[in-house]
Amino acid sequence: MSIVLDGSGLTVEKLVRIARHREKVELHPDALERIKVCREMLEEKIRNHEIMYGVNTGIGEFSEVVLNDEQVKDFQKYLIYNHSAGIGDPAPIEYVRGAMAGRINVHAHGNSGCRPEITNTLIEMLNKEVTPVVCQKGSVGACGDLAPMSQVALLMMGEGEAFYKGERLPGSIAFERAGILIPGLKARDGLATINGSNLLTAMSAIHLFDINRWLKQAEIASAMTLEALLANLKPYNEKLHQLRGFNGAVRCAKAIMKCIKGSDLVTGKIKTKVQDAYSMRSTPQVIGAAHDAVAYAKSQVEIELNGVGDNPIFLPEERLTLTGANFQGTPVSLPMEMVGTAVTMISVLSERRLNRLLNPALSVGLPAFLTKGAGMFSGMMLSQYTADTLIVEQRILCTPAAMASIPAAADQEDFVSMGMNTAIKTGQILDNAYGILGIEFMAAAQALDFREFTPGQGVSAAKKVIRKYIEHLDIDRPLYRDHTKMKELVKSCEILAEVEKEVGSLEDLTVTAKTVNGKKVK
Repeated sequence: MSIVLDGSGLTVEKLVRIARHREKVELHPDALERIKVCREMLEEKIRNHEIMYGVNTGIGEFSEVVLNDEQVKDFQKYLIYNHSAGIGDPAPIEYVRGAMAGRINVHAHGNSGCRPEITNTLIEMLNKEVTPVVCQKGSVGACGDLAPMSQVALLMMGEGEAFYKGERLPGSIAFERAGILIPGLKARDGLATINGSNLLTAMSAIHLFDINRWLKQAEIASAMTLEALLANLKPYNEKLHQLRGFNGAVRCAKAIMKCIKGSDLVTGKIKTKVQDAYSMRSTPQVIGAAHDAVAYAKSQVEIELNGVGDNPIFLPEERLTLTGANFQGTPVSLPMEMVGTAVTMISVLSERRLNRLLNPALSVGLPAFLTKGAGMFSGMMLSQYTADTLIVEQRILCTPAAMASIPAAADQEDFVSMGMNTAIKTGQILDNAYGILGIEFMAAAQALDFREFTPGQGVSAAKKVIRKYIEHLDIDRPLYRDHTKMKELVKSCEILAEVEKEVGSLEDLTVTAKTVNGKKVK
């Protein structure tokens, strides 16, 4: 069944289904009618020679240059040529598909002024899986993602390049093979295709989807390590977190205890410390804060996915043309800076728990570096080095791009969001995070092999998946294959799937009323 785009209701999850899983899309009939009404108004204004930015004027510093009727016909072509100025490797197909879906949803409001043929062509490109070749780098996140989106618009003229059925082809050939007509670009069509932060928003949406699943795996890894370190489980009682009131912390505590359910550690028969180190007992507060950051960022991204990110914007009911800066990427990039920091923070927490597993002074009786042949063998000593170097890279990437504006266009565009830089580095931070968490998973499974008690149901399920791919480290071997395999395993979410099959969803956002001194408070 197709996902219907109507300018509202486009969620992160739906965008991932379109972008990654290639679900079909269609335009709501009411949205098509809105697009037609807006276009009719725009064409009347053009006939009346009303001055409109980017329609019959130049753009940027040239916005005061008024174009004659003959120039208006060709202006959109040269606009797209000029803005197709990115550099480097193509963006992943799922990012570009997500950007196209987001752009269709902008058009669906009926405020962009393009011809319906442009929106319908974008829909055909998604449904027939013709994906423009778009350079990853070149956008400053205002006026939207102009450079990459211009490479999308090139195909509207039968130019540019596209991926189709596994081949990289000239755009005209890809359209011909897919049976898509080339619509051409008339007044306003080009700018209406490019003038929004659609690529960085699509990337952010996909990252948030993946980060939520990574955080759930961080909770599973935490549960494994807590069991291996014979943790005191009182800090994971959800009542403790309800009293403070942060939804993310309550969610995290519940998830960890779901994983540990059925463990001998829950019975109280195993002696534990009165109070554990921060890296153990503050896990719900820290991962919980990351959950809350992701929830906020998701709310902002979904506002953008369903808003009118364009310039100018046309209001047919009032016959009004408004110019502004609704293309600005800051509302998305600023919360995503926080998310990148949150992922790095959880990665640091993971490495600190790894340290406790490896350090014989802290590991509550586990063999040094998780090897019984200490001295002759070094066990997982060097695994910590790898985790550490990934974390340092994450910390470098956490330097905010959102405040790194560099003026351009003769200072007409004197403040930009640099949101594409934020989106790119968020993906790099997450890529490192898969590796760091994979190393903790590997160490926790190794540590549990030395413990003689029954672990929790979720922990057992996770360990079983790990042992499908990684053997117990009995004697030293090159670990780079194991590290890389664990990174791939975390990214695949196979551990998460098996654990949730065993214990149910870890994404329980139900928060009971907070109580203080036995009384419920709102």
